[in-house]
Amino acid sequence: MKRIYLKLGGSLITHKHRRRTPRREAIRRLASEISMAMRNLPGVQLIIGHGSGSFGHVPASKYGTRRGVHTPEEWQGFTEVFRQARELNQIVLDILSQAHLPVIAFPPSACIQADDGQVSSWNLDPLCSALQAGLIPLVNGDVIFDRTRGGTIFSTEDVFVALSNWLPPDLILLCGMDEGVYQDFPRCTHLISTITPDNQAEMFVTLGGSAATDVTGGMIEKVRLMLTLLEKIPALRAVIFSGKIEGNLHSALLGHSIGTTIRNG
Repeated sequence: MKRIYLKLGGSLITHKHRRRTPRREAIRRLASEISMAMRNLPGVQLIIGHGSGSFGHVPASKYGTRRGVHTPEEWQGFTEVFRQARELNQIVLDILSQAHLPVIAFPPSACIQADDGQVSSWNLDPLCSALQAGLIPLVNGDVIFDRTRGGTIFSTEDVFVALSNWLPPDLILLCGMDEGVYQDFPRCTHLISTITPDNQAEMFVTLGGSAATDVTGGMIEKVRLMLTLLEKIPALRAVIFSGKIEGNLHSALLGHSIGTTIRNG
């Protein structure tokens, strides 16, 4: 049975520079594209995750939540990050449901226990039951409790990496603002179609010159993360592409070539 992880990037579903402002029309269009694609993918298991965008990042930065949570003030920040992440998650859940997608939320804060940033326990039985029932689990970047740090942030990518240990995906779709990985960022005139372990060194040299910017730095981390996952899931294919362009998400779900593909060989 084919299993797909889909991430809807925070910058795609929120106005990144307007605090706590979702892009509702964009989410509705993306939900419609997912719904249309899933009608043609019987038996496929889909897990959707989404970034936080303009929700949660301000208090997370203010209180340094990722580094650890110990003082009363830091715990106040922890709960504020939770509330904002929960707010966006509910918006996404509602819109996906309106598109007749059978989504059910699994917030990391409710089910993951960590130790120094690594998952130490996670009861996946309910999530697996949801998949077996033909439902679509919805995960998101969230706060989690941590035995060493007190509390920390667990991103959507963190969730996907941890989840892949038990439920390895066949395909990971990273649907964001960028059309893929560019060889000449920030000019963005030459899109890299394929990245493999064989050409990764060349790609990182090309991208390294712009690593100081948030966008490219984030892109480098995405590529590194996908290459790391390839080591333990050799048949995995990951695709980085833009969800701004209507129809792109639908095409990617159906397996059409789009954006930048990361794979072995």
